[in-house]
Amino acid sequence: MRTVKASRKVKIPKGVTVSAKARNVVVRGERGTLRRNFRHLACDIRIQAGYVIVEVWWGNRQANAAVRTVATHIENMMTGVSKGWQYNCRLVYAHFPILTTINDDGTQLTVRNFIGEKYVREVSMREGVTVDRNPKNKEELILIGNDIEKVSQTAADIRTSVLIKNKDIRKFLDGIYVAEKGTIGNTKSVI
Repeated sequence: MRTVKASRKVKIPKGVTVSAKARNVVVRGERGTLRRNFRHLACDIRIQAGYVIVEVWWGNRQANAAVRTVATHIENMMTGVSKGWQYNCRLVYAHFPILTTINDDGTQLTVRNFIGEKYVREVSMREGVTVDRNPKNKEELILIGNDIEKVSQTAADIRTSVLIKNKDIRKFLDGIYVAEKGTIGNTKSVI
């Protein structure tokens, strides 16, 4: 069964400008600019009276579900260019301390001595993401960026670089795990 019209409105906050043309959305704010292409979806995106309106006419179940997805992506872009996104990753080890080194501009992370291995792991940050050490807790890394997808994918890249292989994962819990996530300065625990 088809729905005649499915739509969702997203309010544009102060200090953020949004432009949409041919399903290419550009969001500008005080922290920078984000672009996203939604051409793979058959939906209408327009700006009207301080709102971004996403609509689908005569859509099936999948097309109607995509309306909220697109609206949420645009909302996350607006939050990113106004407040920014932050993920806090905690270093967890039982015996061998995990040694991390961050290069000067915060775009490269080097992990040494993971479960006593001599192998050196290097993780490059995604474009627009920087890594830093928490000044209050030396066992915590802070990932900061405007694009939530790049920040979260960088956290996943760090996590997968230190996966335990050929051992009982119930016993060997060492790794680098996401402990908190949210906007910069306003993170919530995920543990």
